[in-house]
Amino acid sequence: MTEKIAFISSADSNYYPLLREWIHSIRCFRESKDIDICIMDAGLTEEQIERLTPYAVKIIKPDWPFPVPAHKVKGKEYLKACIARPFIPHLFPGYDLYFWMDSDTWVQNWEAVDLFIQGGRRMKITLTGQADRAYPRQLRVKWLGNIPLKIRGFYANNIGKAFGKKLARQMLPYHVLLAGAFCLHRDAPHWQRWQELVRQACRKGKIFTAEQASLGVLCYRENYAFELLPAWCHWLCEFPALWDEENRKFVEPFLPHKPIGILHLSGVDEMREDRSAGMNFKTLGGEELYMSYRYPRFDGALDEVVSNEPDMYDRTIKIGINNQYYLDKARR
Repeated sequence: MTEKIAFISSADSNYYPLLREWIHSIRCFRESKDIDICIMDAGLTEEQIERLTPYAVKIIKPDWPFPVPAHKVKGKEYLKACIARPFIPHLFPGYDLYFWMDSDTWVQNWEAVDLFIQGGRRMKITLTGQADRAYPRQLRVKWLGNIPLKIRGFYANNIGKAFGKKLARQMLPYHVLLAGAFCLHRDAPHWQRWQELVRQACRKGKIFTAEQASLGVLCYRENYAFELLPAWCHWLCEFPALWDEENRKFVEPFLPHKPIGILHLSGVDEMREDRSAGMNFKTLGGEELYMSYRYPRFDGALDEVVSNEPDMYDRTIKIGINNQYYLDKARR
């Protein structure tokens, strides 16, 4: 029996351009030809849905999976896509493996995708953490003279509100497990318990962080099996990578300069909002180039080049690739 894999993401109308780039980055690999793309509509326009329909097997607008107070939502309907992640198998039934990626991610190297899938097959939730030799800062400390008056971190801030101060103190030393990219088998036991925990988190805590805070509780405190991949598999772009000019790829900033698999546009809001925005990157050769972290192979022509056809990869190559706009600009 053929294994069925779904790649899932979500977007509202503001993240629609990023979602298109995410789709394009997946479909430019031959390995994606038997993988379905599914999308949660978190506030897309009718026109955007119409344009996406040929490239997604299913586009659904999820309901709130459980009652959420209106004062917590405040009109931010896109928050549904956050707390809907533990309910993915209900929203998109019929798949063996579910691989979630935030819409502000894109795939540069399929090796990372393959590792996520391998981990999911082992009935482990496969993900990365916010800890790496290139991610130097984990906690924020408020000092009163020589006394650390307050220690702040993601778990301390969000688990305390959602699950209580005792659990927050227990979780404080742990680095954050990231919910922005994960793979999990449909039959894994994690789904049901994660649903219960995210429901609990939403009662007292923030909606926006509920799924990631509860994921930490699920894995660290309740010992549900997880596979922790290295940071190059899912890179947080708030931490600068290096640019390998010879191979035209973003790589880790330290030896052995492993090519990054999935880039997540976290902490680079200007580039996330404006494709023409860039920043200065160091190259492996010690030079400096003005470039963007955005997916480089996309020129807005999704409707012309992305499809589920086997030869899509070859047709994609004709598009201008690898930040050529920024490379040319830097050299002028």
